[in-house]
Amino acid sequence: MMSCDLLSDAELITALKKGEEQAFGEIYDRYWKELYRKANNILQDPEAADDVLQDLFLRLWQRRTEVDILALKPYLHQALRFSVLKVIRKHKTDQQFYERLADVTTEIIAENPLLFKEQQHLIQDLINNLPDECKEAFLLSREEEMTYKEIASYLSISQKTVEKRISKSLKAIRAGLNVETCITILLWCEFHQ
Repeated sequence: MMSCDLLSDAELITALKKGEEQAFGEIYDRYWKELYRKANNILQDPEAADDVLQDLFLRLWQRRTEVDILALKPYLHQALRFSVLKVIRKHKTDQQFYERLADVTTEIIAENPLLFKEQQHLIQDLINNLPDECKEAFLLSREEEMTYKEIASYLSISQKTVEKRISKSLKAIRAGLNVETCITILLWCEFHQ
């Protein structure tokens, strides 16, 4: 067999399926650094990023005959995305992570007009899916810039009811802008640099 470092990704996939350890080693050498950098950029934890990569490559070797890999690089990046999400779900109590993720995501969206536009569409969809009474109070507050007292008078409801409806709206919007959305945005930016 020729040196694995001269093989294309398609040839490496074929050799991997045959159980050739040299092909696996070449895949690892070729993609480890890039995948590690992306994982660590998101997780901001070198140990967790290293664990993600070890698990990813272990699963690749163990499932080499089962998976149908059409293109190696996209396959590995998608596997990385799922692995990172799994780590995040497992550590949902890490408040510092969420704060870092929110900061980084905000910066990325602000610097990228396409992502900003996508984020605006997502928020508008979330607003459109609010219950009618919540949506009405929320839009009066945000778009018409009415105070809670003015909204209460306009809708003939109590100010406390307005507060509850807007609070419910904000919770629904925040839930829609969840961690997976942030991760998708971060990975999108990483892959489009």
